[in-house]
Amino acid sequence: MSGIRPRIIPCLLLRGNGLYKTVRFKNPVYVGDPINTVRIFNEKEVDEVVLLDFEASRNGRTPDFEKIGEIASEAFMPMSYGGGVTTVEQAKRILALGVEKIILNSAAVETPALIGELATAVGSQSVVVAVDARKNLFGRYQTTWKNTEKSKAIHPVQWAQEACALGAGEILLNVVDRDGTSQGYDLELVREVAAAVSVPVVACGGAASNEDLAAALKAGASGAAAGSMFVFHGKHRAVLISYPAPEEIDSLRR
Repeated sequence: MSGIRPRIIPCLLLRGNGLYKTVRFKNPVYVGDPINTVRIFNEKEVDEVVLLDFEASRNGRTPDFEKIGEIASEAFMPMSYGGGVTTVEQAKRILALGVEKIILNSAAVETPALIGELATAVGSQSVVVAVDARKNLFGRYQTTWKNTEKSKAIHPVQWAQEACALGAGEILLNVVDRDGTSQGYDLELVREVAAAVSVPVVACGGAASNEDLAAALKAGASGAAAGSMFVFHGKHRAVLISYPAPEEIDSLRR
């Protein structure tokens, strides 16, 4: 796990002024106010928070700097942001708001040189490339972007390797088919990606229990991210912000 302390990370999806949760990147359901949610996570002393404006790139929107600043000012933990970032200048502005890392997805696929430009400007440690993966009709992995509206045949492992070669300091592996399903991580792909790159890999998509989080870490991930697990409770998916207790976190890292 790259010699770093494994992290358990809430992944929050921003849309306008609210937080939402999706299933396989579709059918967003409102789950609450981002400021209140971050305050709760502050109290629970979470390791880190990932904030993704999941419709920004698809809709051709630039980052909402005012909203990002409001959320970052309330976050007492490291925060990573992704969504609509297409230039080094935008990234620098977001980092100046108190965000620790910039997550590139669509822009990285469409303009790979941006990864290196950003790494040179702010350091690789602040550059995360989100790799969205799903299986096609033939059961083969492919890389998608813009909320799965676009895809290409390149295998997620290959794309992760290319992104790291260009300067990415971390990979956020999102498995589309597991998103919001509570069916557990795609551990096979987590293992493949973690073994193929030398930077930290954060697994995302499918977590439903502490056991799932632990399984991702044991598969080689440096971090285990989750959405539904930390915002829903029970079979009726009532909104309840939660996070494992400190003693549970310690056991996950063993």
